[in-house]
Amino acid sequence: MEDETDLANFALDYAMKKGVSYAEARYEHQEQENFILKNGVLDALYVGQDRGVGVRVLVNGALGFAATNLRTKSDVRAIVDDAIKIAKASRRKTKITFAHEDAIEMNWSIPEQRKLADVSVEEKIAEVQSVDRDLMALGLKIPARYFQFSDNRIVKFFANSEGSRIRSYSPRLRVFYFLTITQDGQVEQTYRNYGWSGGWEGIAEWDLRKRVIDEAKSMQRSLVEGKKSPEGKMDLVAGPQVAGIASHESCGHPTEADRVLGREASQAGKSFIPPDGIGMRVGSEVVNVVDDPTVEHAIAYYRTDDEGVKARRRYLYKEGRVTEFLQNRETAAAMHTRSNGSARAVNYNVEAIVRMANTFVEPKDYSVDELLEDVKFGVYMKSFMEWNIDDKRYNAKYAGREAYLVENGEVKHPVRNTIIELTTPAFWSAVDAVGKDLDFEAGFCGKSDPGQALDASLGGPTIRLRNVYLR
Repeated sequence: MEDETDLANFALDYAMKKGVSYAEARYEHQEQENFILKNGVLDALYVGQDRGVGVRVLVNGALGFAATNLRTKSDVRAIVDDAIKIAKASRRKTKITFAHEDAIEMNWSIPEQRKLADVSVEEKIAEVQSVDRDLMALGLKIPARYFQFSDNRIVKFFANSEGSRIRSYSPRLRVFYFLTITQDGQVEQTYRNYGWSGGWEGIAEWDLRKRVIDEAKSMQRSLVEGKKSPEGKMDLVAGPQVAGIASHESCGHPTEADRVLGREASQAGKSFIPPDGIGMRVGSEVVNVVDDPTVEHAIAYYRTDDEGVKARRRYLYKEGRVTEFLQNRETAAAMHTRSNGSARAVNYNVEAIVRMANTFVEPKDYSVDELLEDVKFGVYMKSFMEWNIDDKRYNAKYAGREAYLVENGEVKHPVRNTIIELTTPAFWSAVDAVGKDLDFEAGFCGKSDPGQALDASLGGPTIRLRNVYLR
């Protein structure tokens, strides 16, 4: 077996000798531990690893990609040949070019206070089981409790024919849970998802036990005290989780350049924003929605993307206007701009495509109390239970999970099944104030064919929307 440096360099040398105009090799080694607890009992456990190399080439204006988990020079030679054959067979009428990028040599990693590899899987299981036990000690009727834990330690080496050589190490931690609580024949359900780039200390940083307990208590209160949510036009104060899902679905996705260009139409959908839509107004002047891979410890943290481009904060909506699309090198060339480091792949065996990272409403100065005190009548929707949006990311619906009536600036009793359904511009145009309580949750962003469910995070501070229709 060859090491990753030798394999990548061999792939590039061989591809260039075959006459390609561009070549890149991306080696990945992922070590994973995943388990599921159902009602406190270990239901599934996976411990494994995967490693291999993917090669992409540009030949006569067409791209070809192939990958292997057999790490010998003969196997790498074979996938280079396959990638070249695929490129030649595509016979594109419109030639693909890549936007220029300077070569990068870099070695970056995410620090771990306590390395995930040093924590036994038994300790990880015991930690989540202890949260489950504390949850049951509340004495609530919780007929369904589902916890899924995963950690993934990702080593990458990227090299291309332009001279880039980049090593990286990303340890990632995730806990997802789903709860069902019942009371007098009524049912309340919730799911939450937390992610972290770093070591085992992420569990304490989340304060996972408190979050789970507080969520269960609010569910019980909703069942006991909850009343029908008011209908009609009123103000809505939306918590970080609601701001986050709106950022991801109605800003992040429609600003993906491949969607804007129509290249995801039959797979993950289109965009309501046209290719010449930079500057288009979609919200009020207080709305800034950003996508930032450099947020420390967010699960989608990275310093360079999977095309070897440096990561930076991208302002997708700024002061209520479309400001920037998420670009890889191919889409950037088509739009006569530069890549902004948005190319990512779930593993070595699929191509890197345009993806979000950590997408959120940029915080401002208001406290939650200040946002609420000016609401005469409305709803405070702290979190959501479900959402729906069309394939152009224009018509959206968000259904509340934890929500409260607000009268004359005071939070009253819980309300159930609050629903806001409106267009993307109507949602963001209604925002008149933005809080400072920035918070994130983890998610998976699904896209492409074959499908790639990639780590992402979404969030924001609490935001206030004026005079929107709730039902």
